[in-house]
Formats: sequence, structure tokens, C-alpha cells
Amino acid sequence: MLELVTAGGWLMVLILLCSIVAVAISIERLYTLNPKKIAPPHLLATVWKQIKAGELDAPRIKSLRQSSPLGRILAAGLSNASHGRDVMKESIQEAASHVIHELERYLNTLGTIAAVAPLLGLLGTVVGMIKVFAEIMAQGTGNASALAGGISEALITTAAGLAVAIPALVMHRYLSGRIDGIVVELEQETIKLVDALHSEEQPAGRR
Repeated sequence: MLELVTAGGWLMVLILLCSIVAVAISIERLYTLNPKKIAPPHLLATVWKQIKAGELDAPRIKSLRQSSPLGRILAAGLSNASHGRDVMKESIQEAASHVIHELERYLNTLGTIAAVAPLLGLLGTVVGMIKVFAEIMAQGTGNASALAGGISEALITTAAGLAVAIPALVMHRYLSGRIDGIVVELEQETIKLVDALHSEEQPAGRR
């Protein structure tokens, strides 16, 4: 590995740094974007039981807000449930936007690495070929080892850039898809809560 880095030149250091950052982001996001932690399966049912039993007081709402991202969204809606459906939905949307922003953390960096890594490899190719032609101009084509060194640098950086960019792009797409699925689930759960509370309030309004 050290020989490859040395042969690839200084651009290999940047490509290696990109690979380390990409791996770190991928591992952190895979751990963080756990659907069961973000939207616990039975959380809404538990909250609804507490509502029906009249047990959902301020301390429970505070505990709900701190329990999970879904709990934070539900707590935002429940805190404003008495102000009407529209206000409740607005507070839910505002809380959901913050949650989604946190879910998408570091994804822009990962996407940037996927785009920049092959460009760094291409730059290494250009630098390597410049060295080759400079060597040819200085010594002609007789020095095969010097020419091979420049070509080797060009090929190594290109391969390294692609080796970093392809997995980074795959992980970026995969994590984006996982976030989309989580967001849909969050929307479904919050819509259930809003509709349930609204349907409960409608008959009382008619009476």
C-alpha cells in the first residue's frame, strides 16, 4: 500500500483522505439511520393509549420528544393539538423538517467525495502524463524507467480515484433511499395521529 501511495504521488494522499472520510460517514450513517430507532414500531399506539386514558401530560410529552425522531415530531403536534388541525400540521411539518435535515447530515459530503475522487484521479493522470512528456523532451525515449514511473503515477491515481468514487456513490444512493423510506414512514405515522385526533374532535364539534 505504501508503495502504491508513493508511486501515485501527492494526489494519492488526497484520494486516501477522501476514502477515510467516505468510510467514516458510511459507517456512522448506517448506524444512525436505523428505522426502528428513528420510528419505533409501537410508539404511536402507545401515545394513542395515553391520549385515550388522559395520561398524556406535559412530562410525558417532554419524554416523548426526547425518545426518538418520531417522538419529537409527534410531541410537536400534540403540543399544538388544542390550536386546531392546521396549526398542528404546521408544527409537525416544522419538526419534521428538522428531523429530515438531521437524517441527511453528511450526505452532501459523501456525494461530494463521489464526484471529486475521480477528478482527483484524472488530475493525477494529467500530472503523470506531463511528467512523461517532460522526460521525453529532456532525455528522449531511451530512459524507460523514468517513462514507466510517470505512466504508473497516472494509472495508479486514476484507479484509486475510481475505487473511492464508486463505493461512495453506491453508499450515497443507498443512504438516500433509506432516508426516503424513513421519511415516508414518519409521514404515515404523523398523518394517522392527526386524522385520529381530528376524527375524535369532529363529533364533539357537531354536538
